[in-house]
Amino acid sequence: MEITITLPESHQPMTIRELLENEWLVPRKVRHFLRTRKNVWLNGEPALFHYEAAAGDQITLLFEETDYSYQPVQLGNPQIINVLYEDEHLIIVDKPVSMKTHPNEPTETATLLNHLAAYLAQKEQRPYVVHRLDKETSGAVLFAKNPFILPILGRMLEQKKIYRRYQAIVWGKLSKDVTITDKIGRDRHDRRKRVVDPRNGQPAITHVQVAEVSADKTKVYCVLDTGRTHQIRVHLAYQGHPIVGDPLYQTKPTKRLMLHALELHMTHPFTQEKIIAKALPGLW
Repeated sequence: MEITITLPESHQPMTIRELLENEWLVPRKVRHFLRTRKNVWLNGEPALFHYEAAAGDQITLLFEETDYSYQPVQLGNPQIINVLYEDEHLIIVDKPVSMKTHPNEPTETATLLNHLAAYLAQKEQRPYVVHRLDKETSGAVLFAKNPFILPILGRMLEQKKIYRRYQAIVWGKLSKDVTITDKIGRDRHDRRKRVVDPRNGQPAITHVQVAEVSADKTKVYCVLDTGRTHQIRVHLAYQGHPIVGDPLYQTKPTKRLMLHALELHMTHPFTQEKIIAKALPGLW
């Protein structure tokens, strides 16, 4: 695998070692291999780790197949993939409702990761999971296309540098915007579920914006400061406004969970390009 990156104009000068270790989060073992094999090039010439790189410089890294591990998945149907954004390093796709993000068993073939693996196999590339959506939730999901960028995207997610906006329809009338801060923990009686747990739960923050109010439902937009399992679903249900169609947190039968990952915004870590991916939620 060969990765070539041109440092953007805003990039501050730093050594190759600092770039690999602190900015690109290359694991220590892989950095060792890059150094001993002399597999780092600066502007087309072999480079040592103490060389300085600045804005406009071109860095090329050569990786061996064994430098990074990959868990193979069964190939699904590439025709299912709806691409919202794609470049050589990452891809954002629109996940259909009632589809798992990734398999839990090696024999599974019908998850989003299976279908994306088939799509990328045509380009001799592989998908790596950055984050996930619940099976019942549709919308924008980000994947890495190589293991080099994977930890960088993971750090961006942790540092809230990847903005995700959700659309939901809830039961009842919500009269004003609200920020929900109740802690979330596991349900001791049902392993599938999460509950508000003020004592033992993990911190969770959901910002809810009211969009439209009808006779018995409200359309809202949600932005998360944290990424707990079922966070939006648990928080809204605890407020007395469960999401329409939620099979776990409400009892009224409907066709689907009305929760959709509407937008994903981020700044590309290599090019500094502003990326805005939108997954339209259909008629609702």
